[in-house]
Amino acid sequence: MLLHLAIQDYAVVDHLELDLASGMTCITGETGAGKSIMLDALGLCIGDRADSRAIRPGETKTDITACFDVSSNTRAKIWLAARDLEATGECLLRRTITAEGRSRAYINGTPATLSDCADLGQLLVDIHSQHAHQSLLRRPTQRSLLDTYAGAESLIVEVSDLAQQWRLLEEEHTRLLGRTEESDARRELLTYQIAELATLNPLPGELAQLEKQHKLQTNAAFIIETANDITTGCETQRDQLARLVQLANDERMSSDSTANLRELLQSALIQIEEAQAETAGFAEGIELDPEGLRATEERLGALHDLARKHRVAADALPDLLATLQMELDSLAGGSAQLVQIEQQMSDTALTWHEGAALLSAKRREAATALSKRVMGTLGQLAMHKCIFEIALIPFSDARPDPRGAEDVEFLIATNPGASPGPLNKIASGGELSRISLALQVVAADTATAPTMIFDEVDVGIGGGVAEIVGELLHTLGSRSQVLAVTHQPQVAAKGNHHLLVTKEGADEVYSTLSLLKGEARIQEIGRMLGGAKLTDNTLAHAREMLEQI
Repeated sequence: MLLHLAIQDYAVVDHLELDLASGMTCITGETGAGKSIMLDALGLCIGDRADSRAIRPGETKTDITACFDVSSNTRAKIWLAARDLEATGECLLRRTITAEGRSRAYINGTPATLSDCADLGQLLVDIHSQHAHQSLLRRPTQRSLLDTYAGAESLIVEVSDLAQQWRLLEEEHTRLLGRTEESDARRELLTYQIAELATLNPLPGELAQLEKQHKLQTNAAFIIETANDITTGCETQRDQLARLVQLANDERMSSDSTANLRELLQSALIQIEEAQAETAGFAEGIELDPEGLRATEERLGALHDLARKHRVAADALPDLLATLQMELDSLAGGSAQLVQIEQQMSDTALTWHEGAALLSAKRREAATALSKRVMGTLGQLAMHKCIFEIALIPFSDARPDPRGAEDVEFLIATNPGASPGPLNKIASGGELSRISLALQVVAADTATAPTMIFDEVDVGIGGGVAEIVGELLHTLGSRSQVLAVTHQPQVAAKGNHHLLVTKEGADEVYSTLSLLKGEARIQEIGRMLGGAKLTDNTLAHAREMLEQI
């Protein structure tokens, strides 16, 4: 619960420190004294947006600190521990705002984001403002209130996440489907091109081999004739070298100075014989083959023609075939991916329908219970002839929806025999205020925050109804800490504690706060009952009201 609130230089507050206790604390004061300003300041600590204009005129910054007891707040302690923040008995939230618009937030002395402050604030404080009935007219607010009462917060998050996943899959499916339709023509062209290339079947390195073969076949006659001439010449040279070797080997030529000559001639003879044999062997592998030459030329022509058609080099045709095949496979893979996404959509939709059905069951059960309790509370608020119903309206679209399978609408009939209709069409301003209060009081049973703040939710009511409101808030105070800003003496008299906010000063106005007890509290209740002039009867009435707590 909230233990302490310190406000420095905020609006009409120069310095204010507030110690709070359990039970119901009522906060009263003249209009404009600064009652709601304290709650606005608290809102800044729990993540509300800052406005530098709220800084007290003439000051450079405002500083607000709120201290909470979290010793019994398990959810808050888990949240703090998960972020390595101190999670012992107390939790300190601080917010500073400068005149230049800079804002800083701290949790237990550690800098924090406003998002973190808001997340933690939801576990610490539940604020019901006097304008809550305005948002109550909207279906999202009504649906959220019912889901909270049903204890279905985690389920609605699950259903919402599944619907979002399904929507993302649907977008991807639509994108792939469009791409698949656009690729039909491309797939047809690729199939034709690949078939054409596959029929020719160009092989890596084939072009170079064909060009070499074509060169040999084209020059076959010249090669054969030349080889024969070389062979004949080698024979003639061999005979001459053989005679020269014979002359050099004559004993009369034998000496140390001719040894090298004999070796050179013998080596030349051997080389000419090897050249003759090499030429003969080479010539034997060459033959005139007009048909083979024509086949080679046709193959080369086909390769070059297809290469020109695809605007690539002829030796790049094998790589082109592989590239086109990969592209065709990827298009086929797109179809497979489409089937896979369709299956994922089906699985996700099935899981969503299971969760949505469970959520619908919880909503139906909670709608019945909440309607009965609200009507009972409305009866206490002088609206006993009212009929309050909660309608679950199925969505016509069967696709997964983040809200579940149906929308929620609160219906009311304020006159006997009338058919219930939407709040914004049936209820008057005063009726709507009381309906809002009844819902807030009933829903407070399921509130997870240990501190509940009611900011002038009793506007527009008075007399016996106001007394009932006070009793309802007092009952809530026995279960949770309740802070109630009120102008109704009947409500203020039901508080366990009473704080008075006053505005003082002439040239420089500021708000002060005081805890009222005994006669001082009787005086304030009397003022609220009878205005500035207090009579004995008024004070007696105030004393009687306080004695009934």
